[in-house]
Amino acid sequence: MLVGITILLVFQLIGEISAYFLGGLVPGPVIGMAMVAVVLMLTGGVTSLAPAHRQTIETSKAILANLGILFVPAGVGIVQHLDFIRDRGLALLAIVLLSTVITLTVTVWVFILVKRLSGGYRHD
Repeated sequence: MLVGITILLVFQLIGEISAYFLGGLVPGPVIGMAMVAVVLMLTGGVTSLAPAHRQTIETSKAILANLGILFVPAGVGIVQHLDFIRDRGLALLAIVLLSTVITLTVTVWVFILVKRLSGGYRHD
């Protein structure tokens, strides 16, 4: 597991460095995660890298299995600010609903635009 976590952290570091030089356009952990995925796909059949490959996947699965623990601090923060939520809860709900609708709408339009630009979208 130590090898797996080391590999994941090294790729996160590479991602953070890349994000710095890209001006923060894409978050570092996202870049690192994409790089890990690509490297794992490309090295899947390499026998000499099989132990590191296996340990990285096992570590990733263990982290994902315990991901709920990472949300405990957020839950504590919500409980600590219940008075704020009580006072401004309706405004917060409206903002969350509106931003969700806007996000979904923009996502659909970007998807349609990309499909049209790539020639894959045909409107009958």
